[in-house]
Amino acid sequence: MSQPPTASAADAATTQYLIVGLGREEYGMDILAVREIRGWTPVTRIPQAPHYVLGVLNLRGSIVPVLDLRLRFGLPGEEYTHTTVTVIVTVAGRLFGVVVDNVSDVLDVAGTAVRPVPDMGTTVDTEYLKGLTSAAERMVLLLDVDKLLQPQDAQMLEAALPAAIDEKAVA
Repeated sequence: MSQPPTASAADAATTQYLIVGLGREEYGMDILAVREIRGWTPVTRIPQAPHYVLGVLNLRGSIVPVLDLRLRFGLPGEEYTHTTVTVIVTVAGRLFGVVVDNVSDVLDVAGTAVRPVPDMGTTVDTEYLKGLTSAAERMVLLLDVDKLLQPQDAQMLEAALPAAIDEKAVA
């Protein structure tokens, strides 16, 4: 009979993170939350959505809200380029698109390599972060994708989606 894993075994467990870029900063998204990576395509705007919600896209018949991670973090907006991508993630059981400047690689991170985020006045509110880790000579901020969308924003999007779908059907 096998022994249950110990706390130290759980701490040593490795998690894979998709590394995305916003300007010069790199962020990791738990690969288990990532459903797909798409090149940037225009979206259908949602009336009265928060400024960081760009709109919705049709993903094989599913209507997916898309938010700009730069705007969500209070960073200045940038023109979308050939490296801009939309990462489709699962947040609280629902698909969302997250627009980032680029995707660079997948990083294996041991639980023991994750450090708490110090309060250094970064541009990103630490509530969105699980921790940070180093990769080679760079630091990677690990995102908590479930906290990217505030509950009130999710409720507003749920209410606005039928109107966006109707508008898209008429267009």
